Amino acid sequence: MKLGRRSVLGLALLGSMERVMANAPAAAAPRAPLLDQELAAIAANPACELASLSVLAIRQGKVSYHKQFGQRVLAGGDTPANEHTLYRVASVSKLITTLGAMLLVEQGKLALDTDVSDYLGFILRNPHFPERPITLRSLLTHTSSLSDDAGYSWPASIALKTLLVPGAKRYGEGRVWSRRAPPGDYFEYCNLAWGVLGTMMERVTGERFDRLMKRLVLDPLGMQGGYNPAEFTPEQLANLAALYRKRTTDTEIWNAAGSWIAQVDDYRKGPPAAPPDMEAYAIGTNATPFSPTGGLRASAADLAKVMLMLMNDGGHAGRPFLKSATLQRMFTRQWTYDGSNGDTSGGLYNRWGMGNQQFPDKSGSGMQLVEDGGFAGVGHLGDAYGLMSVFVADLERKNGMIVLIGGVSSDPAAYQGRYSAMPRFEEQILSALHRRAILGADSERL
Repeated sequence: MKLGRRSVLGLALLGSMERVMANAPAAAAPRAPLLDQELAAIAANPACELASLSVLAIRQGKVSYHKQFGQRVLAGGDTPANEHTLYRVASVSKLITTLGAMLLVEQGKLALDTDVSDYLGFILRNPHFPERPITLRSLLTHTSSLSDDAGYSWPASIALKTLLVPGAKRYGEGRVWSRRAPPGDYFEYCNLAWGVLGTMMERVTGERFDRLMKRLVLDPLGMQGGYNPAEFTPEQLANLAALYRKRTTDTEIWNAAGSWIAQVDDYRKGPPAAPPDMEAYAIGTNATPFSPTGGLRASAADLAKVMLMLMNDGGHAGRPFLKSATLQRMFTRQWTYDGSNGDTSGGLYNRWGMGNQQFPDKSGSGMQLVEDGGFAGVGHLGDAYGLMSVFVADLERKNGMIVLIGGVSSDPAAYQGRYSAMPRFEEQILSALHRRAILGADSERL
């Protein structure tokens, strides 16, 4: 889930461009065939093919384009990706988890600047800076001083306390803590922080994380999927995209001319099992098996419901979901890179809110989203197991773009972007969506 070099992703289309186009449903936008062709060409590019691609654009608060390309499963018959295909959306999950946390803030069960020890049931302190408490705000802004160096997911039977507290059974050398700076002072992207967050959410509600998120967020917004495929319906499992790379899982060797290798969510041989050791699980001790950091399965249409809610000032289907003031707090910038106050992962991170990345439309910033500029937004990126995802929204103008890629054939780090820290194919996809589905410049030559 860590978005540093984004070298773990893979995207590929099987067969010719003609087959890709045959699998795609009818377009919704005017002159959309031009955009269809442009996206199909990007996905079929031999430099880095995409296993499947689902994209959606919102223009002035309405869906203007929604299309899929490729196969959700690359063996065992014709299984084209469709508008309801679920993807494991990687770190875009953090944004959705944050919505659940902010709902609990509204309910008074969590507070942004309270010591999280009060919620966890044990003292959580970086032993190198014991005088500085860790807060929900610091977890949501990647400034908690927690580190992923020792990992960020463990079986349900292992309590996080045994990994986080000095002297505890699994603490070891204490690599879960950074020595660089005290909490609140330094940005270091950290998946473990979301495991701690999910565990806190369980503790204050008494509900298992996956089921809590279904009750708090997914069901009220009418979203399918969830954080635990073992509880999906047969219909949901049948429309779940497996994630692929042309890279071995053990030696991590890329072979663009080789076979696609399924990484996760390939359930052709049987339905998914429950997370390991669930029979021994005590709610509120370790939410990492449900991956609050990256384990949400959702479709582009599901994520569009989230994006439209954010654009509609917290309202969904004529009812309030989150308060306007809550969203304002969530998207108020909390961290800006000043040259020394954080790790940008090669320019990928420059500005951050609470649970959301912020993308200035500034040439040379490293995070210009579209070619020639013109789109500033907030949201999140994701990459894991071959999946690459983008959720970006200009909330003021009510324009947005969602991209879900089901696998890549080549190392994305070798296919670098021209004006951002993203791979070139993501730049191309976002620029095409922006130009044709948001600006409406559909008469340009390909």
